[in-house]
Amino acid sequence: MAKNTTEDAAPLTPRESLRFLWTQLTSMRTALVLLFALAIAAVPGSLIPQRPVNPVKVSDFIRDNPTLGPIYDTLGLFDVYASPWFAAVYLLLFLSLIGCIVPRIATYARSLRAQPPRTPKRLSRLPESTTGLSALPAGETLDAAEAWLRKRRYRVRRQDDSVSAERGYLREFGNLLFHVSLVFVLAGVAWSTLFGYKGSVIVVEGQAFSNNLSQYDDFSAGGSFRPADLAPFTVWVDKFDAKFETGPVQRGAARVFTAHVRSQEGPGAAVVPGTLEVNHPLSLGDTAVHLIGHGYAPVVEVKDPQGHVAFSGPVAFLPQDGNFTSMGVIKAPDARPQRLAFECFFLPTAVVNQQGPHSIFPDALEPQMFCNAWSGPPRQETGRPENVYSLDKTGMTQLTRDGKIVNFRLSPGQAVDLPNGSTLTLLDWRRWTKLQVSSTPGLPLTFGSIVAAVAGLCLSLFVRPRRLFVRAVPGESGSAVEVGGLDRADARTGLDEEVAELAAAAGAAPPPAPGEQESDPAGARDPEPAQARSTRKGTP
Repeated sequence: MAKNTTEDAAPLTPRESLRFLWTQLTSMRTALVLLFALAIAAVPGSLIPQRPVNPVKVSDFIRDNPTLGPIYDTLGLFDVYASPWFAAVYLLLFLSLIGCIVPRIATYARSLRAQPPRTPKRLSRLPESTTGLSALPAGETLDAAEAWLRKRRYRVRRQDDSVSAERGYLREFGNLLFHVSLVFVLAGVAWSTLFGYKGSVIVVEGQAFSNNLSQYDDFSAGGSFRPADLAPFTVWVDKFDAKFETGPVQRGAARVFTAHVRSQEGPGAAVVPGTLEVNHPLSLGDTAVHLIGHGYAPVVEVKDPQGHVAFSGPVAFLPQDGNFTSMGVIKAPDARPQRLAFECFFLPTAVVNQQGPHSIFPDALEPQMFCNAWSGPPRQETGRPENVYSLDKTGMTQLTRDGKIVNFRLSPGQAVDLPNGSTLTLLDWRRWTKLQVSSTPGLPLTFGSIVAAVAGLCLSLFVRPRRLFVRAVPGESGSAVEVGGLDRADARTGLDEEVAELAAAAGAAPPPAPGEQESDPAGARDPEPAQARSTRKGTP
């Protein structure tokens, strides 16, 4: 009995291993898997708070989830788009697409230089074919067929007894354009992510914003961003117009939000007036300034018991509902002998009923401010940032009068004297505007690539790659013509009509069926003999 032996396969050399890995990475299947993995990897960025966008929510999440929070932080889920694993998937997809596309581009370039394929021996085996007889010699038949094909923008190859033609090269071009555009979309997104930035700031009417880091309320930027990359400009918010529906239908709905601004691009440049509206940003170089929010800023003055002005100016309050019930904190850390702070609500159209004080309309028809007061010993400045919209009550005591907590409300122009001798005055109110300043340097590349990808997709869907062939064989009186065609894409129509038109252009007529005899056309229409017709015609 013969003994079966198996020879162990030789291990791959390092070069062969690298070649195998590159082949697997650049396969279309791997590219699709990586594209799906990238989509899945982006999901946590939408569901979990991100530190560059909202660090406060991230801190709250970690505090509320002491077990899960540190795990998420270790995995980089609070900054998904800057995490190493997301960058790895992104770069692998980038390399995979390039590896898929470059060989196809080389193949396409060779096909553009090559001639159409030779005419098959048996055209009857093609999806569409027809035969016929032409009264023209074989050479003139092929000349007529070639002229017809060239007129319809076919690339033609003339042979001794046949003509082959092909068109639809733009279909593969569109396919390649689509995939190349995807690479440039990824490059544009990466460019914007690395070098772009986005920040927001609240600007009260009558104040200005200059584009430097110290004036932003929150700011996030790419890993390669430098503060020197900030474009030098200043925006003044002179006035903000807000109008709301006052009728019974959609009462309180927004109708007009317009910020009247002036801008200056760099020192010494002209100051240009303009308007800023929702979805109509202000373009300053490669930086866009968007209007993303607005609210109310009561203008207050705080005097300490010694009569010194401890604080004076507008304070931005944050809206809490659709009627712009706004909450804010007024801080006077320089008041002496004790620092002062006030927790307040500003109601544009104030009403006090069983529900308590609240606003019933978003416009300032009956503005009032409701507050309570706190005091505490002066605190040493540490230089650490502090949330201006919340009050740290550590070491502070709420003011009371006759054992009752001091609560009060003010209308514009009114003042209140507090038990410790200090005074709070509501001088007026203004509107504030929240501006978003962003720079996405890769946006033109990304947008242009998307347009090119759509154009390429349309070419790949609507261009019909088609091949047609004509063979003419000399005969006794003219030539025998055979025409065939095939489509190189599924679900195409019109091939049978084009084959018939090409046969007609070559002068080919269908051969008579076996046993069929030529007859006079008039006799074919009238079966009676001519003598009978003439006899009948002379009968009165």
